[in-house]
Formats: sequence, C-alpha cells, structure tokens
Amino acid sequence: MKKDQRKVVLIGCGMVGMSYAYALLNQSACDELVLIDVDKKRAVGEAMDLNHGLAFSGSNMKIFAGDYEDCGDADIVVICAGVPQKPGETRLDLLRHNAQVFQSIIDPVTESGFNGIFLVATNPVDVMTRITCVLSGFNPRHVLGTGTALDTARLRYLLGDYFNVDPRNMHAYVMGEHGDSEFVPWSQAMLATKPVLQLCGESDGRYCEESLAQIAEEVRTAAYKIIEAKRATYYGIGMALTRITRAIFGDEHSVLTVSAMLRGEYGQKNVFVGVPCIVDRNGIRRVLELNLTDREREQFAASCDTLRESFDELGL
Repeated sequence: MKKDQRKVVLIGCGMVGMSYAYALLNQSACDELVLIDVDKKRAVGEAMDLNHGLAFSGSNMKIFAGDYEDCGDADIVVICAGVPQKPGETRLDLLRHNAQVFQSIIDPVTESGFNGIFLVATNPVDVMTRITCVLSGFNPRHVLGTGTALDTARLRYLLGDYFNVDPRNMHAYVMGEHGDSEFVPWSQAMLATKPVLQLCGESDGRYCEESLAQIAEEVRTAAYKIIEAKRATYYGIGMALTRITRAIFGDEHSVLTVSAMLRGEYGQKNVFVGVPCIVDRNGIRRVLELNLTDREREQFAASCDTLRESFDELGL
C-alpha cells in the first residue's frame, strides 16, 4: 500500500454507500474517493453533491464518478452494491442474485490490476465476503467484510446505557453471522477490566443476566426495527465502514469484529464470519482467538454451519 496516497473506490451509490462516503468526507479518512454505480448519472450527481460540501469540511479530498479502470491504483475497493430482497423471494434467491451482481463487479476490478484490499458491506455480508474472495482469487487476509462491527457497536451502546458508563469503556463483542445466529460471548464482556457477569453477581439484583439476554436480543433484532421504521439502515454501517477504513490506512493494528476467513481458529475452517481481528494496512493481521466457554463455542460453531450451508447452496 502506498503511504503517500489513500485512494478508495466505492462501488454502489445507494444509501449505505453514500452514508459511508459522507462519513469519509467529514472524517477526512481518505485523499481520493471514486464513485462507481450501475446508474452512472447518479454517481455523477453524488460526487457533485459531496464536492459542494468540501469548503465546509477539513478535507482536501478529490471526489469524482469513475469507472473500473480507476481501481488499478486504489488502496481499498469497498463494495456496497447489491439487489434488495423482493417480497416472496427466499434468502437463497437473494444470494444467487447478488452473486451474479458480484461477478459483474469483481471481474473488471481485478482486470484493472487492482492489488489492494476488498472491503464488503453488501448483505448477507459474511457470505458475500466469501464470494468476493473466491471470485477475486485474492489472499483471504486482503478480503474482509463489515461482519459484526455494527452489531458490536450497538451492543456497547446498550451496555453503556445499562451500566451508565461511556460505551467506549465497555469491552464486549458480537460474534458469528451478521444475522439471526449471531451471539454475545458474555464470558468475555468487560466494563473496563471488570467482568460484566461478575458485576451482575455482586450488584444485589441491580444488574442481572436476564437483562443482558434482553440486550443481546435487542442487538440481534435492531436492524429489523430500524427497517420497519425507516425502510433501511445506513448511517451506522456507513460509520462502521469508515472506522475499518481508518484502521487500514492508519496501520492501527486495531481490534475490530470484521468478517474474516478462519483457518482453524475456534476449531473452524473455510468460513468467513464475524470475529475480533487485528486490522492493519494489509487487512487482517490475524484473528484474535478469545477464550470462549464450551457453550459459546457451540453457539459459534452453529453460526459457522449456517454460513457454510448458505454458501454451499450457491454451488460456487
């Protein structure tokens, strides 16, 4: 990765993609941003709109609508493109349609000479990240998805509210599929360095494990509630994408719960799934394996099985 340039190509100018672009601009997270969309006119309009805000930002970003040739010297290609699920359409149908969309995206990206990092947000993100890796032929450490990064942020927000502390001082993770089989390994949840389960046991009933279970359920169903209220989620995931982008460009070695391929960690192989990882300028530095309980390992294994089944059904 070139240290004198921070170039991002964003593919997909829908609400998620543009929430990401807007966050990039406000946080000065890159130097050059290229917008690509099947609707080229929309990409041009979005670039214009963002450029008109440059005078109010602290950024000197170069923003323009481009094409796949612009991926050749990019550091990160971010994929937010995909088709929404239609009424009566099965999850497998949606997967097949998005797999076809990704074929039409990844081939021209790799043909451009792109040799950076793929960052995927399209749902179902864990399976779509694996599809990206297969179609591109890239080293799996250079292909990552947003995984459970947003779910983890939601968890920490709710835990901060519950314990009345800054969410940034809550250290807890959501692991597994970004979806219905995700889970919270409570054995690893901390307030500063104090185990959350210990806090519950010492609080004389003020805090309890039943409330923690309710919080985990609220995290799992948050997207459904937001979609019911406003039809889509995009601000949170846009900011999650920006956080991952900053970790890459800053070579931060930050721990983020992204979708990464497992190679024996937690006893699992050949599956992309949300796990705490050390992220640096090369993508996934390594998967950080937590000391899960036997029950938590069972939950994680079940989530991995769900993801494998979804991918295998595609016949790729």
